[in-house]
Parts: sequence; C-alpha cells; structure tokens
Amino acid sequence: MRVLGVDPGTRHLGLGLVEQQGGRYVHLAHFVLSPPEGELSEKLKYLYEGMREVVAAHRPEAVAVEGVFYARNARSAIVLAHARGVALLVAAQAGLGVFEYPPAKVKRAVGASGAAEKGAVSRMVCALLSLESIERADSADALAVAICHLNHARPATPPGGYTIVRRS
Repeated sequence: MRVLGVDPGTRHLGLGLVEQQGGRYVHLAHFVLSPPEGELSEKLKYLYEGMREVVAAHRPEAVAVEGVFYARNARSAIVLAHARGVALLVAAQAGLGVFEYPPAKVKRAVGASGAAEKGAVSRMVCALLSLESIERADSADALAVAICHLNHARPATPPGGYTIVRRS
C-alpha cells in the first residue's frame, strides 16, 4: 500500500510518500510546500495546486493527516485547520480515503515517545526508512504520519471515507 502522509501548515506543508513492500517500509518521496508570503487565500491556493500535483504524479492509495493539536493561540489553530481542509479536499477529489492520527500516536508509531521533540521523530523516521537525513522536520513528520497509517494496517476506506483514529 502507498500512503501519502500530510503534516499540515500554511507556512510549510510537509508531504511524505511511503509504501509497504512485504514487511518493510520504502521511502518513495517527500516534499515541503512553502507558499510565498501573502494573503491566506493565495497560500491555500498554492497548497491546493501543489498537493494535487503530488497526488496526480505519485498516485497514493490513502492519505493520512496529522490531527490538530490543542493550541493556546486560537488563530494559529484556525489557520492550521484551513491547511488541513485543503489536504482533505484534494484527497476527496482524488477519491482517496483519509485517515487522521493524533500527533502523540504518530510519534509512538515511529518509536519515539508521545512527547518527543521533532529531532527525535526525524531520527526515527530516517532509521525506519534507511535515510541519512531529512532536510526539514515538516517532511519527517509527514513521513511519520504515513508510517503510522501503515502500522495500523487498516484496509483502505472506500472513496470519500474519513476515519479519525483516537486511541490504539
């Protein structure tokens, strides 16, 4: 199964493609979409177009998205939710099932503690995918989300489906 992991953000949106081949995970690609400064609507358009290109070029079978964490700043949480909405829309338009995982579950899925720092997640993702390094934490987080979904070995949800995974 080929999964596109998404670490949502409007400054940097991480995307990571991982495929399960036999009993191992294979890194296919990772990207960071970084819209230019400007109006939120223009940033969202940039993210939409970039993510559509990635989905069309790499044809994932499912999309896994990191869930919204509880933020102290309501405005930041709302802006983040817009980026998540773009990811959900692109997946729905492509007929892909969408799965959401809480950040702590994603971290545990790659062998880090639920409270681990981004550097620890990046190191674990590199070890699991036999990579020397990953340039940005956004990409490492997106790859971790894809691995998390593959760890749960769920059958793909029918097109248009949306599953929220809260606890193991």
